[in-house]
Amino acid sequence: MAKDYPQLPDFHRVSLKPKWLLPLAVLVLLGATFLTAMYQVPTNSVAVIQRFGAYLDTKQPGLHFKLPLGVDRATIVEARRQQKLEFGYGTMGGTNPSQFSESRIEQEAERNMVTGDLNGVVVEWVIQYRVEDAKAFAFNFREPAETLRDLAEAVMREVVGDRTVDEVLTVGRQEMEVASLERLQDLSSKLEMGIRIEQVQLRNVNPPPPVQASFDEVNRAQQEKEQMINQANGEYNRAVPRARGEAEQKVSEAEGYAKKRINEAEGDAARFKAQLAAYLEAPEVTRRRLYLETMQETLAPLAGKVILDDAASGVLPLLNLTPASNP
Repeated sequence: MAKDYPQLPDFHRVSLKPKWLLPLAVLVLLGATFLTAMYQVPTNSVAVIQRFGAYLDTKQPGLHFKLPLGVDRATIVEARRQQKLEFGYGTMGGTNPSQFSESRIEQEAERNMVTGDLNGVVVEWVIQYRVEDAKAFAFNFREPAETLRDLAEAVMREVVGDRTVDEVLTVGRQEMEVASLERLQDLSSKLEMGIRIEQVQLRNVNPPPPVQASFDEVNRAQQEKEQMINQANGEYNRAVPRARGEAEQKVSEAEGYAKKRINEAEGDAARFKAQLAAYLEAPEVTRRRLYLETMQETLAPLAGKVILDDAASGVLPLLNLTPASNP
């Protein structure tokens, strides 16, 4: 007896093109057209519009529309804010791929350079720039930020190589910043990169890690030397002026005393000459006057004075035995 098997559907009669497939495709196409035709330009940027790859226009911030489906393409360029590139270090949390990435942090760990006197230094610096010409920035170079990084590093190596290690580590930092900025701006202008370099700032500049301890020891010795020199100069500046002042005071006192003695001697000589002239004119009168003046000067300090004649019989009646009372 034959076994009954289930009947299979007739595939020739099944429709593979339902009625809703075409409208769905049209809706998808319209949605894609609408989404690719609308674009938003942030407030800190401009949009460089290309039509079939050729430059068409530059749009300012806001909502704009373009031909869809890849006919027009909008390239956003951050032309309204200051941007920066860091060398030798990296700020964590950055979003600029030319500024921050895990691989770049490892690459930027050490920037070893050779100075003009063949010493090694590790240099950290940062450049700040703005996009002035969005068209040139977007069209003239495939990777403008990376190109700028390479130029900046080449310029800094050139500037460091023209100076000694002492200039790089100490007094020459500001001059290096100015020279690097001028050189980098000149190169970017010649290459028509469409950017303006606003600042080149050196951060930490140190010797290589293997010689860091020795270099620090030398610096400490130099600082101690300078400190001792400054202390000695300070003591010298205190002691020498004081000694000079005392010497000038002694000299002034000696000169004053000499003038005093000379004036007194000249006065005594003049007075003696005057007395001599008076004595020559009237010897007796002058002799008596000198005698009286001398007695007056001699007896003035005495408390009580009694002057007796040669013929006086006694002094007792003349003496006042009652002590004088103080007024």
